[in-house]
Amino acid sequence: MKIATFNINNVNTRLPNLLEWLKHSKPDVVCLQDLKCEEREFPGAALREAGYSAVWESQKSLNGVAILSRRSHPIVTRRRLPGGPSDREARYIEAAVGGLLIACLCLPNGNPQPGPEFDYKMSWLSRLTKHAARLQGQNHPAILVGNYNVAPTELDICSTESWTNDARVQPTPRKAFASLLANGWTDALRDVYRHERVYTLWTYWRDRCEKDHAFRLDHFLLSKAVASRLIKAGVDGDIRSEKNASDHAPAWIKLHW
Repeated sequence: MKIATFNINNVNTRLPNLLEWLKHSKPDVVCLQDLKCEEREFPGAALREAGYSAVWESQKSLNGVAILSRRSHPIVTRRRLPGGPSDREARYIEAAVGGLLIACLCLPNGNPQPGPEFDYKMSWLSRLTKHAARLQGQNHPAILVGNYNVAPTELDICSTESWTNDARVQPTPRKAFASLLANGWTDALRDVYRHERVYTLWTYWRDRCEKDHAFRLDHFLLSKAVASRLIKAGVDGDIRSEKNASDHAPAWIKLHW
């Protein structure tokens, strides 16, 4: 089974890019983030024509997450991350697909920091850690997929000289990410690439893409029941250089499943 994540950065604006990538990459399951469209504007019909069933949570101009599947229709188990009854941002959706529980998530960016945006990011990470512990305790095969807006280590950013104050490289979110791994989750891309640098985000600023100045922010965390099934992982970095591209490139894993 091939599972991918793609922070699409407006699903309708970049629908041609998405459809072309789906045609050539042929993932079985795709987690999309930053849909940036109202519920009724999600391009479900175009994706069905491409062979994918979809479930999604979206909001106008902001956030939004979706799970696509070409094997079977995803069965939604949760549409919000627990622990934040007043949080209405569309950042989390969870569904059963082919015997796996797949959570698609988009953590808050957290900038500028310090301040309320960073506090929201850390609160969200705390809620995710608690929910992840419950999932791990159920011993059900689960994957937490998406844009974490955390570069876990210095290996996951090309240079910190111009990013020292960025929320995505601060010690506290990095510590929270490490706590997730310490609770039994496997960072699939890092497990495959070990000490090799691999990136998933090239910002639109100052020729960052051309200079390969980038982050690894998009992650697959595998539960104990899934980690041993990991075969391969990669990033389709060439997608980032295409016309009208998202600032993120799709990342993917393959499982014996």
